[in-house]
Amino acid sequence: MHRVSEVGLADVQAEYGVADGDVSRLIMGEQLHVGGLHSTLELAERAGIAAGMVGVDLCCYTGAGMRALVRFCAVERMTGVDATAEVVDRGRQLCADEGLDGRISFFVGDACATGLPDEIADFVWGEDGWCYVEDKSALLVEAARLLRLGGVVAFTDWVEGSARMDTTEAELLLRFMRFPSILDIGDYRGLLGQAGLRVEAAEDTGRFARYFELYRDMVTMQLTYDALKAVGFDSARMEALERERDFVRELGRQTKLAQALFVARKQPS
Repeated sequence: MHRVSEVGLADVQAEYGVADGDVSRLIMGEQLHVGGLHSTLELAERAGIAAGMVGVDLCCYTGAGMRALVRFCAVERMTGVDATAEVVDRGRQLCADEGLDGRISFFVGDACATGLPDEIADFVWGEDGWCYVEDKSALLVEAARLLRLGGVVAFTDWVEGSARMDTTEAELLLRFMRFPSILDIGDYRGLLGQAGLRVEAAEDTGRFARYFELYRDMVTMQLTYDALKAVGFDSARMEALERERDFVRELGRQTKLAQALFVARKQPS
């Protein structure tokens, strides 16, 4: 695991409450995770998400994953928790616009201590958002608490890949991305087990490098004006963001950075 002490929740809230977050949404769409809807539906299938289930999405952002689960997997009800008020407000409006606000609810809160009742969910969900959480052990303990016996935690996240980053690369990545830490697949396996969750899947999705090539091409070949507009036509800021994305893309190409998929089931204590 790599960690930096000076990155915290306030940095994440600043990132997604202002224009730089709009550039990411422009490139990646509403589903702000690698693989979009394809990733969501694959994770749902691997986890056995089925009609009538009730789920909690920790670090839900604007709830695009929840909307997909309700629409395409017939999930009965979702509750989303996110620490950034601006994105929660946006998510509520998007759900209302799509007529899904009766089945999806949001609140601003700490994903590690939601205050929700025990054992309310058939599954706890996350998509490429837990890398922003400082205490990932507490997050997984909270996920287990929210699950009914036999329920599943299903999530994707950015992880260190099969090739290892050196200390300089890791520190640059964490500061660029506002991650307080980044785990590898083995680290997550260990924390899931400590939280009383039996791991059923923990693997590299193989998506990361090719999707970051796509994101780069979208900005440089098609969406250049739109991306500049999203940062107020600040060319220097746009160039800095592109350097950061190129750095992340290269880490992915070298298999030093990956997206991983995890499914783990709650066991009797």
